[in-house]
Amino acid sequence: MNIPENLKYSADHEWLKVDGEEAFVGITAHAANELGDIVFLDIPSVGETLDKDEVFGSIEAVKTVADLMLPVGGEVIEFNEALEGNPALVNSDPYGEGWIVKIKMTDPAQVSELMDAAAYIAMLG
Repeated sequence: MNIPENLKYSADHEWLKVDGEEAFVGITAHAANELGDIVFLDIPSVGETLDKDEVFGSIEAVKTVADLMLPVGGEVIEFNEALEGNPALVNSDPYGEGWIVKIKMTDPAQVSELMDAAAYIAMLG
């Protein structure tokens, strides 16, 4: 399974890629695989400041709908517009073109509370 070393991971299967005070957030390949074919994302939180582990939207697959949790607190500053026309990018490229939101972190120190790739792999068993 593809678990990039340069990302941080939450127990809720979201990943975080830090870029200064901003960060990209998406779901892991494991989560995308478990959900199945993703057909829609509902991200009503653009412009909102949310706490760590707060729901920032939902992701809909053919058979289920799941909440998306913010791995660190921050303001949701951008939604990946490419997902509007092609939500399957989350399945095909979860760590690249399938990123979901970009945030401005309110407390970058929270990143240290997330798992590295080895810890995430261990959690998956």
